[in-house]
Amino acid sequence: MKNVKNFSLGIAMLLSFLNFITLSSFNSINNTKVTITGVVSDELGPIAGANIQIKGSKTKTNTDFDGKYKIEANENDILVFTYTGKKTQKITIKKNLVVNVFLEDEVLTGRDVEIVGAIDIKKKQDAITSSNQVVKGEEIRQSANPNVVQSLSGKVSGLQVNNTNNGVSPTTRIVLRGNRSVGGNNEALVVIDNVISDARTLQALPPEVIEYTNVLKGAQGAALYGEQGVNGAIIVLTKKGLSAEEKKKVQETIAKCQTPIVVPNETSSNEDYDSFIENSFTNPKNEPLSTFSIDVDNASYTNVRRFINNGQAVPKNAVRVEEMVNFFKYNYEQPKSNHPFSIHTEYSESPWNEKHKLVKIGLQGKHIDSDNLPNSNFVFLIDVSGSMSAQNKLPLLKESMKVLVSQLRENDKVAIVVYAGAAGLVLPPTSGNNKETIIKSLDNLNAGGSTAGGAGIELAYKIATENFIKGGNNRVILATDGDFNVGASSNKDMETLIEEKRKSGVFLTCLGYGMGNYKDSKMEILANKGNGNYAYIDNIQEANRFLGKEFKGSMFAIAKDVKIQIEFNPKHVQSYRLIGYENRKLRPEDFKNDAIDAGELGSGHTVTALYEIIPVGVESKFTNEIPDLKYTETVKSTKDYSNELATIKFRYKKPDGEKSIEMVQVIENKSIALQSTSEDFKFSSAVAWFGLKLRDSKLVENKSSVAIKTLALQGKSIDAEGYRAEFIRLVEAVN
Repeated sequence: MKNVKNFSLGIAMLLSFLNFITLSSFNSINNTKVTITGVVSDELGPIAGANIQIKGSKTKTNTDFDGKYKIEANENDILVFTYTGKKTQKITIKKNLVVNVFLEDEVLTGRDVEIVGAIDIKKKQDAITSSNQVVKGEEIRQSANPNVVQSLSGKVSGLQVNNTNNGVSPTTRIVLRGNRSVGGNNEALVVIDNVISDARTLQALPPEVIEYTNVLKGAQGAALYGEQGVNGAIIVLTKKGLSAEEKKKVQETIAKCQTPIVVPNETSSNEDYDSFIENSFTNPKNEPLSTFSIDVDNASYTNVRRFINNGQAVPKNAVRVEEMVNFFKYNYEQPKSNHPFSIHTEYSESPWNEKHKLVKIGLQGKHIDSDNLPNSNFVFLIDVSGSMSAQNKLPLLKESMKVLVSQLRENDKVAIVVYAGAAGLVLPPTSGNNKETIIKSLDNLNAGGSTAGGAGIELAYKIATENFIKGGNNRVILATDGDFNVGASSNKDMETLIEEKRKSGVFLTCLGYGMGNYKDSKMEILANKGNGNYAYIDNIQEANRFLGKEFKGSMFAIAKDVKIQIEFNPKHVQSYRLIGYENRKLRPEDFKNDAIDAGELGSGHTVTALYEIIPVGVESKFTNEIPDLKYTETVKSTKDYSNELATIKFRYKKPDGEKSIEMVQVIENKSIALQSTSEDFKFSSAVAWFGLKLRDSKLVENKSSVAIKTLALQGKSIDAEGYRAEFIRLVEAVN
C-alpha cells in the first residue's frame, strides 16, 4: 500500500513538473522580444534625438542623426515617441517590425509678445515658433540638470549638444537641427550679454545668473549676425551683465530679426544683375506662336538661397523663375524612342490666380552610363585675381574643383589656365589618373592682382581647341566672381568674344563664387551665348551636388540648341504667358534657323517650363483687348481641333551636329483638378509661385507664403537628398 502511495505521489509530482514546463514555454513564446526599427520624421525630414520609450518600462532609446532608431520590445507593448515641440505619438507593437513615425508640430501657447519688424510692422505672437524660442532662467534652474547647455537641449526643439574628449581638452558643440553651413561646420553661434562667446563658456555659466535665453534658428540668426549666425544663434542675457536699458536694446534687436527678408543689406550693393521685364499675357490671335530656348541653369536659385540664409533682401533681378524651377529634379519617364529626351505635359489649375489654368511641359534627358560617356577634354579657367581672396571664393573654388577631379577617368584630360593681370597655363593637359598632380596644382593657387577675364578666355579656348577630341566632351570650365576689369571686360565685349569661341565646338560651364562684388550679368551672358550652363556655388554642399552627384548632367551634353515653340488654340485659350525664360525668348522665325544658338541638355537632366492660361469665357483683369485691324483680315481655320489645347514643337541638334531635328506633340484640352496632379506639378508650381512672390509680380493675386508652403508640402514626399525640404525652409523665412 505504501508503495502505491509513493507511486501516486511520484506521478502527481511528474505531472506538476510537466505542467510547469508547458506554462513556462508558453509564457516564453508569448514574451519573446523582437527588434523594432524605423525612422522618426516631421515635415522637414528625419529628426535626430527623438525619444522612444516602452510605456510602463525603463527601456528607451533615441534616434540617430538620420532619424533612425532600434529598440527591443514585446508584441502588444506600447512605444511612446516624444520630441520637444512635437505632439507625442503612441504606437502598439503588432506583427510589423518596422515602425516609421511622423511627428506633428505642437503649438505651445504662451503670453502675447509684441514683435516689431524691421519695417515697423507690429504683430502679436502668441505661440512659440520653430524659428525662435525663449527659455527663461527659472526654467533652466528648475531642470534636474544644473548644466545650462544640457538643460537647453531638453527645452529647445532641434537643439543638440555634442561633447568630445580627446584626453587633452574636452570640447562642447551646440548644433540646431536643420541648419547647414558653407564649410561643413554647423555649430550655432553663442552670444552672452551681447558679446560673442562659445559653448564651453555657456556650459560653465551658473544657471542662477541667467535671466533668459533666446534661440534663433537659420535665417533668423543670420539676420542678426550675418554669416556668423547662419547656423543659428543662442543669445543669453544674465541678470547683472547689462543694464536694463542695454537689455531692452538687445531685446528690440532680436525682435527685428523676425522679418529677415527686409533687413537692410549693404553687401549686395556692388553686385550686378541684368534687369528684365516679366512676361505679360498675350492673345493667341495676335501672337499665335511662343518660342524660347531651354534653360538648364540653376544659379539663380542658389544665389537666392544665399541671400535668404544671410538674412538679406533678395534683389528683384537676381530672381529668374525658370532657374529656380529647374534647380530641382523631377520624376519624368526616361525616353523610349531614339530621341535624346522624352516629353511630358500636364494641364491643371493655377494656384496663384483663381480661374486661370497652368500648363507644365517637362523634358527628361536620357541617362547615359558612366562607362559609355565620351572622353573629356577639360580646361579649368580659374580667376586668381585679388577679388577672389575671400574664403567663399578661391578657397571654396579649389575644394569644388577637387570634387570634379574625383570624377575623372584615365582617358579624361585636364589643363588649368589662370588669369589675374594676365593669363597663364599652370598645368598642361594631364590624365585624369594623375589626380594628385591636378590637386597639387589647385592647392598652389593664390589670389592677387587685377582681372583680365578676356585674356583668360582666349587662352583657355586655345588650349581646348589644340587638344580637341573628335566625338568627345570638349569643355572650358570658368570659375570666377565675374568681376573682369582689364582688357575686354564689358558685357558687350564678353558677348562678342564668347559667340566667336562657340564656333570652335567647345562647350562652356560657368561657376560663380562669392558675394559683394558678384557680377551675375556677365556669367549669364557667357553661359547663354557660349553653348554653356551656369551654376552659383554658395557652399561645398552645392559643389558636391553640381560637380559630383550631377556630374554627368552638368558636364556631358546629349543635345544642343534645344528650342521649344508652342501654338495655343484660340478656341480654348483667351490669353497665355510663359513663366520665366525672359532672357531665353526667341523670334518665331528663329525656331527653324539652325544658326540661332539655344540651350544644351545634359545626360539625365530635366527641364520644366510653365505657361499660365486664361481660358476662353473667363473674365480676368489681366487680359488686353486687341484693336480692330483695318487692312488685315484674320482667317479662322475650318478644321475641327476642339479637343486640342495646343501643339508643341521641339528642335535640337546632336552634340556634334549642325542640322536640327524636329519633334511634335499635341496637348489635349483636358484639365484636371490641382489635387489630382502629380507631385512634380505641385512642387514646380510652388517653386515658380515663390519666385514670382520674390519678384513682387504684379500678375499674381495670391502671394501667401503659407499657401506656397502648403502646396510645396504636397509635392515633397520624394526627397531623398533633402532639397525640397530646404526649399520649404526658405519659404518659411520670407514673410
